[in-house]
This record gives sequence, structure tokens and C-alpha cells, in this order.
Amino acid sequence: MTAKYDVIVIGGGHAGIEAAHAAAKLGLETLLLAVNLDTIGAMPCNPAVGGPGKSHLVKEVDALGGVMGIAADATYLQMRTLNMSRGPAVQSLRAQSDKREYSVFMKHFVESLPKLALRQGMVKKILTQNNRVSGVELAFGDQIEARAVVLSAGTFLEGTIWIGQETTPAGRAGEFPSLGLSAMLKSLGFELGRLKTGTPPRLDGRTIDYSQLAIVPGDEKQQFFSFLDKRLVLPQIPCHQTRTTAATHELIRQNLHLSPMYSGLIHGVGPRYCPSIEDKVVRFAERESHGLFLEPEGRSTYEVYLQGCSTSLPIAVQKQIIKSLPGLAETVMIRPAYAVEYDYLPAIQFNHALMAKELPGFFAAGQMLGTSGYEEAAAQGIMAGINAALYVLDRPPFILPRSSSYLATLIDDLVSKEIAEPYRMMTSRSEYRLLLRQDNADSRLTPAGREIGVIDENRWRIFNEKYESIAKERRRLQTTRVNPSPEWQEKLAPYGEGLKQAVTLEELLRRPQLPYALIDTMVPAFANKAFAWAEELETEIKYAGYIDRQKNQVRQMEKLDELRIPADICYQSLVNLSKEAREKLTRIKPETVGQAGRIGGVSPADISVLLVCLEVNRGQKNTQNQTVKRKFRTVALKDCKQTTLVNQPSA
Repeated sequence: MTAKYDVIVIGGGHAGIEAAHAAAKLGLETLLLAVNLDTIGAMPCNPAVGGPGKSHLVKEVDALGGVMGIAADATYLQMRTLNMSRGPAVQSLRAQSDKREYSVFMKHFVESLPKLALRQGMVKKILTQNNRVSGVELAFGDQIEARAVVLSAGTFLEGTIWIGQETTPAGRAGEFPSLGLSAMLKSLGFELGRLKTGTPPRLDGRTIDYSQLAIVPGDEKQQFFSFLDKRLVLPQIPCHQTRTTAATHELIRQNLHLSPMYSGLIHGVGPRYCPSIEDKVVRFAERESHGLFLEPEGRSTYEVYLQGCSTSLPIAVQKQIIKSLPGLAETVMIRPAYAVEYDYLPAIQFNHALMAKELPGFFAAGQMLGTSGYEEAAAQGIMAGINAALYVLDRPPFILPRSSSYLATLIDDLVSKEIAEPYRMMTSRSEYRLLLRQDNADSRLTPAGREIGVIDENRWRIFNEKYESIAKERRRLQTTRVNPSPEWQEKLAPYGEGLKQAVTLEELLRRPQLPYALIDTMVPAFANKAFAWAEELETEIKYAGYIDRQKNQVRQMEKLDELRIPADICYQSLVNLSKEAREKLTRIKPETVGQAGRIGGVSPADISVLLVCLEVNRGQKNTQNQTVKRKFRTVALKDCKQTTLVNQPSA
């Protein structure tokens, strides 16, 4: 071995950065390996952070001491809150980022971290000893020792770029793919699959006729991703919108045979929720038009990203499509769109710590685990980095319950469900989205991060000051009473409200139509400034009943997540389980009954049978499942008494 580290992180993308940062922050000697150190933190697709479900992930990463939110706040071109007309559970922040500045920020950040070393190199082999990870070997023969390895190779594993019928090996445009590592992973017993993603063309902004386009401005009152308290407020740049036309759709239909996806040349599965423009025209044939956004890539470049126009059609066809769009008749394409096909590791081969079930010390994160998006990658990266460090330190893994965060929901879905397409986080993925809002990510995760050791003194001070301030303001609202008066009646009348008797400010705020801003105008919390956490406090008060109801649901589900399943259970012997359930449970090996219930193909009836069989074989009473037992005992008991749950050697 030429060098020795505690943790090696392979890949300098969003997952790799968070993983390396977390491991180094926990005091371990960490090495970040990248094929090209100049592209650390690159944004090869849309240079944007956040959006529905994704902003929640960014804020949760920040709440655990991660860096993505800080970088997004430091390099944004525009900040915009989406879904403002809807409830607080689905509102989400989105930043259009400066592509170059974001990468520069990330490169400088990782270079400045104590305990973290950077090295350029391509990994060709994961080294093992005694069935555990022992290090890596690079393309030119160097071997580097480590007790834990985090693989976050993005789209680089056997990556291939497609434009029309033309193809070239690449992880993304202009960068070498990782060749040979896939075969090596297969030799270690891993199953690999093939996925596909894509990116739209980039345009010369000087040739766009903006007078024909709708303006999409940023928010006047800006919000930010990081819970830290000091940041620059940057001037915002507007985005614009155009729409496809009948001519656009006809061009695409006439040239579908030239698309590698439709001609059968691409075999990888693409993201359902981020379809190519060809997919949109084919799958939504009844729609006359699709919205497309023109988003600047930076302050120091005139390149514009055509959001919503991902395609792998030939360059000549791409140019025609662009010219068919309003405002783009004279527009010049700078970089063509392309599709990239790559190998990935189905995540059911990993546990909730993102460590391989069959190879201790080997962790994975990011797109190569079957997800789509920078935010999903960063969320996996910070968890993989934390758990790799804890593994080296011989500490218990850091596993969050599904109900705690979108981050935990993401990981639980990946490792519990057989996902055949790139996974994209959305608010609809979580059963508890009213509890898991973007504004309270710190209250949910920062104390856990502090206990592990990834939250420093400054962030912990900011956290405590915030929630002491919220608690103080809530006490004020609970104890301050107002009486009916002409002034109050005048202010409440536009909202269809009035006062008949004295009420507390909290009782007043519970009324759905009344905003905190009105109360603060009448009875201000501070003389010279607004209360900084009004939105979070208002949501907690107005939705208190719904929040309590979801908390009760969480408590019920946590009972199932606390029921452990023996590691050596033999599902094939439980003949009252459905055949599909036996196959899925045997393949995925869930650790708890709750996880088993979230596996596709495992029905509530299967879980009920499993509960009864587990109890009968353990010979223990379980009062939490009395109702379930009574209902299914007659179905399952006879079989369970005659069955052994675990594999045993023959007599």
C-alpha cells in the first residue's frame, strides 16, 4: 500500500462532497478521489438546487451540518418559493445557481477541510481482505488502504453518451467514464443494472428574443436553504418561459426513429418524472403545448439552459426544435442535448446505513444507487459518510426512522423497494409531509447531528437561539389577551372575522384566515423588527390538530419498526405468506416488520401472518399486535406451529 486513510470517497460530485465532509468532520483521515479534480461540485444538468421535495432534502442535509445549502445560498442567481398557493407541507424553495461559482465554492470548501485530502485518479478495483473492504487500487497500480470506502461515481460507471445514432464513452460530456469497475463489482457478487438520464441543449442568450417570452422573477422577500445566520444577499436575475408549438411536436414525431431511446439503441430506463421532450410528446399526445424555461447558467456567461427540453435526438433535429419555439427563431445552440446511459447498483443490496449487506466497509451513495438529482445524491452522501466514519470508529450506525425526514424516506424507499427507474424525491413520497416541512428540518435533525458529532458549536448556538425565541414568542401569544374594540373589529373585518369576547393571540391565530402579520401589526413582538420565525410558528399553531394526528400515526408505525426480524429467518418455510412475499422478503432481507411492510408485493395480510409467526416462534406475548393476532390466528397459527422460522442444519 502506498498510502493509508480511514475512509476513501470515490467521486467528487454532490454525494462524494457530503460524504467526505461528514467523515472528515468526525475526525477521520479521509481521501476524496475524483477522475478530474477541476470538476468537483459540477452541475452537468440544470444548475439549480431545490424544488418540490428536493428543497426539504437540502434543508435536512444542512440541518445535519452539510454543505449543499450553504453553497446554494452563496452562489444563487435567483431564489423562488414554489407552491405558494398551497399548504406549507408542499411549499418548496428553489435556487437557480451560478454553475461555475457553485463548483468553485465547493472546490475551495473541500480543499480547506482539515482531515480531508484530495487526489486525482480513477479507481479500477475495490480491495478486500477477510471479506471486508481494505482499500482501493487505481488505474496505474497504486494501492491505497482504508477501512471504509464510499462509492459515489454518479453516471460514470461504464457511462455512454448518445446523440442521435452517435455514441461515445463518457460519464458526462467531455469527461472519461469509469471503465472496468463494473466488472470488478460483479466479481464481488454485486448485481448491476442500467439506467439512463439526459440533459437539454444550452443556448446563446444573446440570440434569444426575450420580448416574446414570459418573465419568471425571483421572490421579493428572499428565503434561504441554510439555517446558518450570516449570508450575502445577491442581486437576482430573472428566468423566462416559452412553450412548445404544433410545429415542435410535428418535428419530434417525424424524427422519433432517430432517437436512440425509441429506436432501441438505449436499454437503460429513464426517469419517469423528468421525461425527455420526445417522451412528453408521445406520452401526452393530447396536450397541444408544454412549458419550457430559459434559465441563465451564470453571471459571467451568456449560456442559457433550456429547462424541460431534455432530448437525445440528432443535433440537426435539435436545432430545428429550438427554432420552432417562440422567441428562439434566431437562437444559436452552444451545446447539444444528450442522453447518458450508465451502470448502477440496485440499492436493495445495501442496508439503511448504506453499507453493502454482503461486504462490510463498502458504502455507496448518489445516482449510482438509482436516484436522480443533486439533492438526492447529497442526502445519501452525508448519511453514507457519517456511517462510514461510525463504522471505522466501531460505533453504532446512524439510521433515522422514516418518519423523521425526507432523507430517511429516500433511503428507506431505496433499500426496501425494488426500483427499476431513477428515483426522484417528491413531497408525495412521504406519509408524514405535514410533520416534515422544509422550515422545521433543523428541529427534527440538528439535535441528532449534535449527538453524533457533526454539528459544531456555532451551528448549535444558532439552533438553540432560534427555538428559544420561538418558545418565548409562543408563550407571549398564549398569555396575551385582547378585548373586542373598534380597532380590532376594523382590522379583522376584511378577513370576515370579528371578536365577541376576549381571546388570546394564539386563539386568534388559530383562525384559518388570519395571518401572523396582522397580529404582529396590532401587538408586535419587537418594536423595530419582524419576528424571524413567524412562518414556522404560525404553521405549528394553525395546523396543531393535523400535526397531532400525524404524530399519532407515527407512533403506531414506529411500533412495527421496533419489531426486529431475525437475520436468519427462513421465509420460504412460511407457506401462508404469498409466494411473491416470500420471494421479496428473502431477496431484500428487511430488518424490521415495518420495513417488510413497505416492500412492494408484501400485503398487509402477509405482515399479519409474519407477526403471528414471529410471536409463536419467540414464545412471547406482544400486546401491540393483539388485534392483528386475533384476526389472523386461525389462518396462520396451525401452519406456524408446524414451521421453523430459521434455517437449521439437517439432523
